[in-house]
Amino acid sequence: MQLKNLVIAAALAASADAWSPTNSYVPANVSCADDIKLIREASKTLSDNETSWLQKRDPIASEALLAFVQRAMANISSADDLAERIFSNSSTAPKIGIAASGGGYRAMLSGAGMIAAMDNRTVGANEHGLGGLLQGSTYLAGLSGGNWMTGTLAWNNWTSVQDILNGFYNDSDTQIWDLDHSVVTPGGINVFKTGSRWDHISDAVQAKQDAGFNISLADVWGRALAYNFFPSLYRGGVGYTWSTLRDTDVFKNGEMPFPISVADGRYPGTTVINLNATVFEFNPFEMGSWDPTLNSFADVKYLGTNVSNGSPVNQGKCIAGFDNTGFVMGTSSTLFNQFLLQLNTTSLPSFIQSLAKHFLNDLSDDYNDIAIYAPNPFRDADTIASNYSQSIAESEYLFLVDGGEDLENIPLVPLIQKQRDLDVVFALDNSADTNSSWPDGTSLVSTYQRQFGLQGNGMAFPYVPDENTFVNLGLNTKPTFFGCDASNMTDLDYIPPLIVYIPNSYHSYQGNQSTFKLSYSTDERIGVIQNGFESATRGNLTDDSDYIGCIGCAILRRKQQSLNATLPSECEQCFTNYCWNGTIASASVNGSDAKATTTDIAAATAEGVDSSATGSSTSVSGTVSHTSSTKTSKTKSSKSKNAANILNAQNIGLFSLISALMNFL
Repeated sequence: MQLKNLVIAAALAASADAWSPTNSYVPANVSCADDIKLIREASKTLSDNETSWLQKRDPIASEALLAFVQRAMANISSADDLAERIFSNSSTAPKIGIAASGGGYRAMLSGAGMIAAMDNRTVGANEHGLGGLLQGSTYLAGLSGGNWMTGTLAWNNWTSVQDILNGFYNDSDTQIWDLDHSVVTPGGINVFKTGSRWDHISDAVQAKQDAGFNISLADVWGRALAYNFFPSLYRGGVGYTWSTLRDTDVFKNGEMPFPISVADGRYPGTTVINLNATVFEFNPFEMGSWDPTLNSFADVKYLGTNVSNGSPVNQGKCIAGFDNTGFVMGTSSTLFNQFLLQLNTTSLPSFIQSLAKHFLNDLSDDYNDIAIYAPNPFRDADTIASNYSQSIAESEYLFLVDGGEDLENIPLVPLIQKQRDLDVVFALDNSADTNSSWPDGTSLVSTYQRQFGLQGNGMAFPYVPDENTFVNLGLNTKPTFFGCDASNMTDLDYIPPLIVYIPNSYHSYQGNQSTFKLSYSTDERIGVIQNGFESATRGNLTDDSDYIGCIGCAILRRKQQSLNATLPSECEQCFTNYCWNGTIASASVNGSDAKATTTDIAAATAEGVDSSATGSSTSVSGTVSHTSSTKTSKTKSSKSKNAANILNAQNIGLFSLISALMNFL
């Protein structure tokens, strides 16, 4: 692992020009071209940078995807001829994307297991899983906890889940995803380590504020998270920027998928997030939205620059270093601000309740409980149609929140854009929709509904049933395909990608941990990853040995129909077995499978933070394939001291709060 960390550090150091110019959390002035234009219209095409990158990635992904399809469909008659025909040139080769849902550390770990099942670098993935599918992917999107997973892999020089698993047996401070202790008390009983960590976080965020930039809870949250994602970098990558990735060899050479992070926009002066919210994406080149309420993208490297319609107000002067990697990853997961808002309704220790209550009482008045991007990179943008609200372009600030707050907890919107022309999207659902914290299809339903609303102009998504049907038909317990027949979707704006829905479900470990569980032992981490692997592979291909062949059929389906090619009979049977056939069973669902309410979420919050969730797994010796796991029960003690005497001010400032926390610890 020491060698691995040196390799990662060297790769990142080679792209030092994209780090914060201050080599710290503080953005700073840099020179830029006098005629630079920092925004572009979204609706017409992909960015020039993304288009150029695809010219390198497409042949690599196509070769890997063909190899996967041929292996997956080895037992299907005439499949090899069909695959060779479809992959014969770049214009007909299928392109796929993967979308990893939110759901805190549960989604990060379970999603990691699903990704590991698709990665040929994982021990056993080729024999017992979908190894090679990740290598054949063009896009990889993450949201909230799913983005913690995808971001960790991408911004650690495209490391693998297997390497991270191997590191779990390394006791050094460079262990990625060391979740033995929560981000609140990262040192556990080591009070000095916890206090030192928070001191560093406080200093970094304070320095950003002192330099004249707005700060919010997302700055603190992102800095705290980053220590677990980038432990080999100085103070968790305090000067590490999102745009750094575009200058690393592994990305420049197209040797990895195109990573995307998703957040939601909050309209100025509002607190309601719904399907009419603007969906923002961050990629290595730009951030912005395809939605008609913005319809533009900004160069992510120069966020923080004061602009008017994309032109710097001060000619030749830009800001760099605003796009801190931890801050962007924290932006996609500010749902944890909502978690803090709910704490006073739970049986959590009074210390944490007081902490959250006083923190947010001060912040919420000024909308500081969200991620603030200021100056607004889209100020005065002329890309919004006149029949849509101009509020984003008119605002001094851009407010972003957790990408799942509009119920679209799987980041599908960037991957179904017509401009990206994907054939298949693998939707990894690790949401906690039901009372028992399993998914029930809510995210797919919400994305389907979105196309018929304000933001749905120019968007298409396959037909899906309601949430009750998902549960009553068991569609939330095994992989299901949606949009299998393009001829049934001609009334949509365009033919959308086929969706391969892979929900988190029980196999060998209780992967339905609380979204707000903030610490996981090594055994717990391995158990959730193992169960995610098995959810993606139908129990290591033991539930259905034909499953991997059916994945191959799904990948070829769109191009097979467009070429009017003959479909192998085995694929017909696959679609009978895995495609939703339009059946509706919308009777109410009760008990543990019923949709979770606000009260249920609050109870889950208390359980997730106040004690360690039950469950552990047997050692898998660094592999996540074909290993049994058993569930055991543990209870971890937690602090319950009353901190009211420390936090007794009616309004307590950010740094006073951190200081109080440090003193209390």
